[in-house]
Parts: sequence; C-alpha cells; structure tokens
Amino acid sequence: MLPEKKQLPPGLYFVATPIGAARDITLRALDVLASADVLAAEDTRTLRHLMQLHGLSAGERPVIAYHDHNGAEVRPRLIRLMREGRSVAYASEAGTPLVADPGYPLAREAIAEGLRVVPVPGPSAVTAALTVAGLPTDRFLFAGFPPAAPGARAAWMQELKAVPATLVFYESPKRIHRTLGELCEVLGSERQAAVCRELTKRFEEVLRGTLSELEEQVAEHPPKGEIVLVVDRGRAVASEEDMETALRDALQQMSVKDAAAEVARALGLPRRQVYQAALELEKQR
Repeated sequence: MLPEKKQLPPGLYFVATPIGAARDITLRALDVLASADVLAAEDTRTLRHLMQLHGLSAGERPVIAYHDHNGAEVRPRLIRLMREGRSVAYASEAGTPLVADPGYPLAREAIAEGLRVVPVPGPSAVTAALTVAGLPTDRFLFAGFPPAAPGARAAWMQELKAVPATLVFYESPKRIHRTLGELCEVLGSERQAAVCRELTKRFEEVLRGTLSELEEQVAEHPPKGEIVLVVDRGRAVASEEDMETALRDALQQMSVKDAAAEVARALGLPRRQVYQAALELEKQR
C-alpha cells in the first residue's frame, strides 16, 4: 500500500521511527511523512534513508536538522512555521520522540504557544525491552541513561533502590559492565535483570539472570551495539513479627487458607510458610 498524501492540519507531528528493522514503521507514520509541509529530524540523513526505503521523497519540502546541539537556534524557526499554518513532522533518529530525545523542549514550546501537538506512535526500545525481558510490566520506571560522574551515579542509583517498579535504563556497551557492578552493590546482586542488545536488529540478543550473573557474562563477552537494561523491582523481606501482625488482622475476617494466601501475596513470602504460621495462630485462638 502506497503512503496516502493528504492535507495535514497545522501543528507538530511526533513520528516514531524504527529502532532497527525498517519495516517496523507504521502506515500512519508513512502517511504523515508523505504529507507534512516541513520535515524535521534528529538526523536528516537517517530520515531521508528511511523515506527512500519506503518509496518517499522530501521533494521541495524543507528538511531541517533539529537536535541537542542546535535546538535553541532551530526551535523558533519551527514554531514560526507552525504559526504560519504549516504542518511539521519531527522524527527521532530511532524510536519514539521525547523518550530520551531532544523533542521534549520542542513539545513544551509548541504547547506553550497553543499549537497542536500530535503523537504518531510506533517503535520504542523501552517497550520492546519490557516485552522480552521476562520481568513484571504492571509498573515500570524509565530512568534514561545513568549519569557519568561517580557522585551523581551513586546518588541516582540510591534513589532508584526503593522504587516499587521494574527499572529500565539505556546504557552504552562501554559502560554496561561498570553499571552492572555498581547496581550489584547498590540494589543487591540477586535482583533479576535482563540485558537487551540490538533489539529488532540482526544481532538481537537478550541475556537474563541476576545482576551478578549478568556482570560475569558481560565481563567475559563484552557486548556491542545499543543496550537496554531492565532490572526487577526490589523485594522487601518481611519480618516474623510483620507476618504475625498481618495474619492476626486477616484471621479476624478470613479463613485460615484465605488469610495465609492474602498475607503471602502482600508480603512476598512463601505461601506454605505463612499457612503454617496461620495454623499456629488459629490454634492459639
């Protein structure tokens, strides 16, 4: 199916682009790239190549580079074009704009100007990694890239230690071994994690295990390519006193079996252990 060229209303269209396989782009994204009055991209060469693969051409339309280094200079131009009634499609080099991406300040300024901001969703390394990591996805935190400075890294990791959610990071292959080692020290070496490398690309690979196991694997076989690190949430270890208090409260309203199941789930304890404790408390009653 050929992209549909149509008149787009004025505004800013954030177009998600493939993180690897070119065919991962959506039909709607192709329609927007074919129709927008102005094209802006984190890397214009990457965008032109992607469009060429799908039979699209910029033609006489402006193709404007917009990235971290020229954002302050280029944003006013893009805002002005939208105020003049143009539709502007912005594409990251790969993935979804605004996720660890220079599109954020552009979106903020467009919103402040009362301009239309439209998502054109699609590929994202964050959701791709969560899909294959084998870790809980009901609640997760995307933490971006770890800071480079030692002091900032230590503080950053301490903040994440108690977050009750699966953690997702981006990391470079040169620093992944260091990061895994530091996470072992701060979060605990037994936390489950996954190193997701080159997702959707030819050499896609997912390593799963504890943080310490992954640190050893990465040390023996240093990875290459783009990496997403997914780390399981911390599991608080409940004390015997906590368990008994919770069971006494639960037994006032539930059967032994239901109380044990509820407390085991809430405290993350083995159900058999909690059930035995519940039986003892019931005998005492």
